[in-house]
Amino acid sequence: MSFLSVNKQMELIRRGAEEIIPENELLKKLETSKENNEPLIIKLGCDPSRPNLHIGHGVVLRKLRHFQDLGHQTVLIIGDFTAMIGDPSGRNKTRPSLTLEEAKANAESYIEQSKVILDIDSLKIVYNSEWLNAKNFSDVIELASKYTVARMLERDDFTKRYQSETPISLHEFLYPLAQGMDSVELKADLELGGTDQKFNLLVGRDLQREYGQAPQCIVTLPLLEGTDGVEKMSKTYGNEIGLLDSPEEKYGKTMSISDDMIVKYFRLAADADDDKVESVEKILADGKTNPRDVKGELGKAIVELYHGADAAQAAEQHFDKIIVQKDIPDEMDEFELNSDQLLVEVIASTGLTKSKGEARRLIKQNAVKLDGEICADINHTLTVGEEIIIKVGKRRFIKVK
Repeated sequence: MSFLSVNKQMELIRRGAEEIIPENELLKKLETSKENNEPLIIKLGCDPSRPNLHIGHGVVLRKLRHFQDLGHQTVLIIGDFTAMIGDPSGRNKTRPSLTLEEAKANAESYIEQSKVILDIDSLKIVYNSEWLNAKNFSDVIELASKYTVARMLERDDFTKRYQSETPISLHEFLYPLAQGMDSVELKADLELGGTDQKFNLLVGRDLQREYGQAPQCIVTLPLLEGTDGVEKMSKTYGNEIGLLDSPEEKYGKTMSISDDMIVKYFRLAADADDDKVESVEKILADGKTNPRDVKGELGKAIVELYHGADAAQAAEQHFDKIIVQKDIPDEMDEFELNSDQLLVEVIASTGLTKSKGEARRLIKQNAVKLDGEICADINHTLTVGEEIIIKVGKRRFIKVK
């Protein structure tokens, strides 16, 4: 294939990136790649500790897709072996480890969800248990000899834990070494990761040098805050926009973000280019446009990225109908009641909430309506024979028959 000019490639590579380490080396790699008409090997390691992905994960996956579009060989490393260690990045205590079976099950879900962003046909998928499981204790000792404790303690997470006398298990020092060995195994030219992965990525460069390879370049991507604008996007905090959320959910959740997150979401979640980001910044700065209108444009941009223009238009119309006009949707899921049942149980069992506890909390907060009327009774019972529409929060509906 014919590669774009290095300048054109760098234009896309820089989009949304936090840091390129070192940029001059990457320029040389791209020049050599173009001259020899050979793709670079671009590595992204995924930690299959959780099975659910959101648009925060989408930031780095989208960057991997950029490299696919540029014609380079992209490799997704499933860290099924390293998940048994547990990535200590950003942790103030030892992370629970997974079994190999748990990691593989989560990995299958990860790959399936990533299809909404990546070209799976051109993506190389490998599991690092293939080479890390094959190492014996002598190999581990040799690997450990290539890094010092002092270098490990340069890592911010370890430094804080060491100074606060919070235990650090020796096996946690092996995580960045194991991840670095992935780069050695693949002879990676470049590795992608979030800003919280910078230390691990740099270890990969160091180990490649130790094993006589040209060190990989690094592109780090910012971490995306969730819809609360405070915590990193995570299902744990309930502030995520899932990769597999419906267009209506993606749009509605985007409309709930804080105004000061609009520009960052355009840049990272909507994958907007610099010209678009600059345009949004100017619009918000002039004070003439309601941020809600800009947020609506953002919601459509995110939905279009994952589902197409028609879905984005429909999601906007759905939001205006349900939230702005406070109407009910024309279509909704139905639940057949075979016996009298507590409202809390129906809400939880139909998936309108994650648990009965959450259902009770929302009822107490007057966030549950029955046929448009607030229900504040956590002991309310639905009886067989009645037909009623349950609304939970602003966007979740179900018809009970």
